Amino acid sequence: MPHFDQSTVENTLLKLLSVDGFARLSGEMERVDLPLRHVLVASDVPSTHVCFLERGLGSMVVGSTDEEAVEIGHIGPEGASGMHVVLAVETTPTRTFMQVAGSGIMVPMETFQRALADDPEMKDFFLRYVHTTVLQLAHSALASARFNMHERLARWILMCHDRLEGNNLAITHEFLALMLGVRRSGVTNELHVLEGVQAIRSTRGNVRIVDREKLIEIAGGCYGVPEREYEKVLGLPLRAR
Repeated sequence: MPHFDQSTVENTLLKLLSVDGFARLSGEMERVDLPLRHVLVASDVPSTHVCFLERGLGSMVVGSTDEEAVEIGHIGPEGASGMHVVLAVETTPTRTFMQVAGSGIMVPMETFQRALADDPEMKDFFLRYVHTTVLQLAHSALASARFNMHERLARWILMCHDRLEGNNLAITHEFLALMLGVRRSGVTNELHVLEGVQAIRSTRGNVRIVDREKLIEIAGGCYGVPEREYEKVLGLPLRAR
């Protein structure tokens, strides 16, 4: 089994753990590839592993009984999947899967839960992270209720940019439609709006960030609070890279 050095891992949560906390997990860590559509957390099924992403983008999706679905949050190298167990819940009705392929570090759920039980400081750390994910969800609800489509689209693109390397985001119109809870044609129209003000350049399967500051201006009040809270309670900016 390979040795994991805390100074070289590319997941922010693992970097921020205490030395003792990292040691509690490192013996059972396994680095894995995470292909497109790979399921990290299945709906209503006990998770076998926590996954700390190092590359790529995970999408947390909630669905209704009549098969409507919308994305409620992102996970990238700043976070981890399976965090419902920190709240002493074995399963969750939400689903998390890879929207942009990448890689991550898997830790068996039993190892993770044992570490939380043995290390109260570590549990408090992950509870603070869960707080930031709840805030992300709250601001997704705020954006949907009070902001128009191109403001919401600017927010989601910024959130992807925070978690993916470089300025070319390998995200499809179908993914953006899922994120915003709208039809694909509606996303295409709104992308044209952002292109018209030279904030992005959009091609099939790719969105290029041309002017991040302009996107922040367009998103207005629906972007920034969860990102600042992440840095406040965990100690590093969400867009650490």
